Amino acid sequence: MPTGDLLRGSAGASTAIRVTPAQQRAERRLDALLDTAAEIVDDVGAELITTAQVAERSGASIGTVYRYFPDRLAVLRALRERCVQRFRDRLAAAIGEEALDDPWHVVERSVVAAVDCYRHEPGFRVVRVVERDRSVGDDGLLAAVFADDLAAFVQEHFGLPADSTLRRRFDVAIEVADSLMARAFAADPAGDEWYIDECLSILREYLGDSFGLNEEQARATSVA
Repeated sequence: MPTGDLLRGSAGASTAIRVTPAQQRAERRLDALLDTAAEIVDDVGAELITTAQVAERSGASIGTVYRYFPDRLAVLRALRERCVQRFRDRLAAAIGEEALDDPWHVVERSVVAAVDCYRHEPGFRVVRVVERDRSVGDDGLLAAVFADDLAAFVQEHFGLPADSTLRRRFDVAIEVADSLMARAFAADPAGDEWYIDECLSILREYLGDSFGLNEEQARATSVA
């Protein structure tokens, strides 16, 4: 399996959708419902979305919405899954574009991919909202799953020894980045560059020992 697939993740059937579309027409209908849900999240926030709003704004019947989603939480979970998959696809594509000089470039491109998604992927803020709402589902924290995949990719690609400490450091790094990205985009859809730069700087210094960076390298942060 190509190492990029570790970061791309799985595009399997959603665990939040009642009926998996079997035809292209049904897939387009489901995508349209999720597009509408993303618009509502960006307009009023994930906390206020309802299935009735999704039906009304999309022009679908409430029965069509319930055919795929039992409730509003299922809508948010399905939107989250789509956003995360698109983030992973974006990151895998970025990783494959250029040679990777060291493990830090993987982390840096992860942050840049997240920034791109906040700026260009409708409803992306739902990822953090749903991640923190454990009533939405018990399928595991996305941050923990991504930390496993990121550690596995770095270990395989750069020949690093399997080490649970690296995985746990990635877990911490993702939590820090998650909070700072949310802060950067809390009021500005373009993102506050100061928080984005600070995020990269903090992560590089924190992960420097794990990546074998010297003190000067750990302080030098480039922003893509």
